[in-house]
Amino acid sequence: MVNCCGLLNTNKEPVPLKSVEVELEVRDHVATVVSTLNYENKEDKPLEAVFVFPLPGDAAVCHFSAKIGQTHIVAEVKEKQEAREEYDDALSSGQQAFLLEESEQSPDIFSLSVGSLPPGESASIRLEYVIELAVQADEGLRFCLPAVLNPRYQPQGSGGSEAGNVQVTSVPASLVPYSLSFSARVSSPRPVSKVESNCPLDPLQHLNTEQTRATVKLAAGHKFDRDVELLIYYKDAHQPTAVVEAGQASSKPGTLMGDPVVMLSLYPEFPQAVTSSVASCGEFVFLLDRSGSMCGGEIKSARVLIMCYFYHRIIHSVSLRQGPSPSSLSSLKDTLLLLLKSIPLGCYFNIYSFGSSYEHIFPKSVEYNQKTMEEALKKVDTMEADLGGTEILKPLKHIYSKPCIPNQPRQLFVFTDGEVGNTEEVINLVKQNSGSHRCFSFGIGEGASSALINGLAKEGGGHAQFITGTDRMQPKVMQSLRFALQPAVVDISVTWDLPKGVSVTALSPPITALFQGQRSLVYAQLTGQSSEASEGCVTVKYSLAGHPSQNQLHFSLRPAEDTGLTVHRLAARTLIRSLEMEERECEEEEDGGVKKKKVVDLSVQSGVSSAFTAFIAVNKGNSEAIQGPLVRRNVPTPSKCFQGNIKSYSYALLTRY
Repeated sequence: MVNCCGLLNTNKEPVPLKSVEVELEVRDHVATVVSTLNYENKEDKPLEAVFVFPLPGDAAVCHFSAKIGQTHIVAEVKEKQEAREEYDDALSSGQQAFLLEESEQSPDIFSLSVGSLPPGESASIRLEYVIELAVQADEGLRFCLPAVLNPRYQPQGSGGSEAGNVQVTSVPASLVPYSLSFSARVSSPRPVSKVESNCPLDPLQHLNTEQTRATVKLAAGHKFDRDVELLIYYKDAHQPTAVVEAGQASSKPGTLMGDPVVMLSLYPEFPQAVTSSVASCGEFVFLLDRSGSMCGGEIKSARVLIMCYFYHRIIHSVSLRQGPSPSSLSSLKDTLLLLLKSIPLGCYFNIYSFGSSYEHIFPKSVEYNQKTMEEALKKVDTMEADLGGTEILKPLKHIYSKPCIPNQPRQLFVFTDGEVGNTEEVINLVKQNSGSHRCFSFGIGEGASSALINGLAKEGGGHAQFITGTDRMQPKVMQSLRFALQPAVVDISVTWDLPKGVSVTALSPPITALFQGQRSLVYAQLTGQSSEASEGCVTVKYSLAGHPSQNQLHFSLRPAEDTGLTVHRLAARTLIRSLEMEERECEEEEDGGVKKKKVVDLSVQSGVSSAFTAFIAVNKGNSEAIQGPLVRRNVPTPSKCFQGNIKSYSYALLTRY
């Protein structure tokens, strides 16, 4: 009989996870996140607690440890199957063990297993990751702590369905049975002007007279019922920068961790004479998610976003900060009809929507004029989230099968909550067709998959945006439209001028897209010796509308102070993601195994997680074996769209269970 004390889920089962404490440290545009998960077993039997939860898809998870009483165990990164076997062996022998795995299908989902937690015992799990913060249209830096994990739809016949399933328990976001505390420290060479959030915050506290350091935390009483988003603003505009980080003293010179690594933040500025003389044209293809998961405001938000592209000049006079209600949406459309349309005449467009099936408004893209626009708006206005599952591959394949219109560059806009299980399959399809279009993606609502939204834009040479119910849509809509109307930048190259005796190895994939004033990050390994007074120079060359241009950045080779290994870990994460993509592209060839081994070796060397490795920690200091069969407890995660009291669903993403 279960002893029903402490926190319970809606099946009346005790939940061993009691609280989550998150500490965020932001240095300029890079964040370090430390999460502490506190477990307690209030049952009369030993437990195995399994928690499947979201993390940002581009995070570099670099530390995992456990504290049981006075015992502190730091996990090691090992090949995934080896780590699983070590975990199973430990549990079989009555030892405590802890396993952290990244999903093989979607890098924004992790599984944490806490094994053999004896009755009455507590454990604290510490998880650390580093991440770059994206620059928003209004110059703010966006940090998102994902809390909501929505079910990912797995289409029949997709590759991920052959994997084993992980049972994930979900509850309404307002009924999550554990608490969250969140605090942030911000430091920058520039003054911190303000910090905004979708959640109530205590007042910002500056720590020095220059206002370059500040702290902020969530207000008391916060419920773990939504993604926590911070927008950080500095007083001065973002400028190109370079940070050189010294290698790890214990690592071998000539390796990624042993050599210095440089992180370049580039903000290209295009010649005014070129940008002002270019005529705007294009084929705009809008792909709207109408699956059942786009419940509530999400489908309304997506409809408004599409309409914003038709009439973007008047958006500045309309406030959508709290998301459109039906009445404000009707008012917006009435206002729009009275104002000038702003997609340039001579462009072409079409609107697709999808769920388990897909529909299109026109058989093929049509010229944008008053008649076609009005016909499209009437049909968009009637769209609801009524097409079933989230099968995005079929409409994408159909769109790519259509021939491009001469002299009308194709721009694909995808609006979705990202609730798909075949994330990598979708991203690979976009990459395969990246030569014929640019892809601009919008994550709609809480829990939108960062792995899918960012992956679509990255591989499609476009730009990603995230829209939640409290977001200001206007600047994001305008920025993506501005980028789409900008001619594609081609012939991009990066060249280095370094002191004699210093060589460079690129760690980032080649730059495939540049947008006016939008940051591009470049990581590189520096091998060889130079004086600390030495300087380097990087030049980015490209062609815009047939006009060759370039931007240069001079930087000091003197290593920065107090960065630890943050830059190395971000660089390792970038290289790991590139190698994983290459491995998937050639997994049926002999080369696939070679790429996988490179990923595993790099992950183990750098201590950064990958799809093919896992963190494993075993408490070998406990001399007494834990007796009795383990009781499994699934820790519930918040879910956005929810039917009934409790929901269990399977992820064909992690293959352990």
